[in-house]
Amino acid sequence: MDLFQYDFMIRAMIGALIIGLAAPSLGIYLVQRRLSLIGDGIGHVALTGVGVGLLLNQSPVLAAVIVSAIGAIGVELIRERGRTSGDLALALLFYGGIAGGVVLVSLSDDASSNSLIQYLFGSLITTSPTDIVLIGVLGALVLIAMLGLRPALFAVCNDEEYARVSGLPVRTLNLLMAVTTAVTVTIAMRTVGLLLVSALMVIPVAAAQQVTRGFRGTMAAAMAIGVGAAGAGVIFSAEVDTPPGATTVILALALFVAIAVGSAAWRMMRRRSQPPREVEPPDVVLQKA
Repeated sequence: MDLFQYDFMIRAMIGALIIGLAAPSLGIYLVQRRLSLIGDGIGHVALTGVGVGLLLNQSPVLAAVIVSAIGAIGVELIRERGRTSGDLALALLFYGGIAGGVVLVSLSDDASSNSLIQYLFGSLITTSPTDIVLIGVLGALVLIAMLGLRPALFAVCNDEEYARVSGLPVRTLNLLMAVTTAVTVTIAMRTVGLLLVSALMVIPVAAAQQVTRGFRGTMAAAMAIGVGAAGAGVIFSAEVDTPPGATTVILALALFVAIAVGSAAWRMMRRRSQPPREVEPPDVVLQKA
């Protein structure tokens, strides 16, 4: 295609495909734990990391990884000790992260609205070769962790107390999942932006759940949907000149709606095609007067 004669488009596609594959592989565990919105909270903390990177003239992606990982670990420890409810901890992340990020970005030498917007809403076409290498390495680590530890992570997400009784290192696995979430959010900010990052974690999983039953099948389908939406989002956004991140999310939502409607129609057709069951009358027992 003519679009891919440019190096920045090739880098954009590679980055999008990596995120489209890695985000749903983690998102299925977050959905299982009913923590679908945690990506938004960590995304706001990652913005503080971006501000730190810009202020110190260091890599904003690497700084965001470190800061968001610290924030994710803190939230997990607060949740585990039960001193603060999960939704309150997420609220603290939302407010503190976005406020700290805006202040630090405004203090940096690169203080401009474009600097903030490209991290809030994504800016794939400005992805540098160094960013692609970092995204590729971190994305591979996320995939290895989520696929390699699938049985243990599924047990923890399904029933934490049972997993603890079974001898699994629950705290270590929870902290691993928190750090992995932070890493995924950070590398995805170049694709869809920090404000939309949870979409690629949740929407492909929700779409896959419409047509699959087992955990393994849902995970594979979600990853396929994520890759398809991310790749199509890059191409479509380049053709019609729209933001790649928002376009990717809209396409993912469109896939979810199409799969949900198609699945409901298929179930309805199957019910109508099946012959009605004949109900046998109950046995009549005559009793002596």
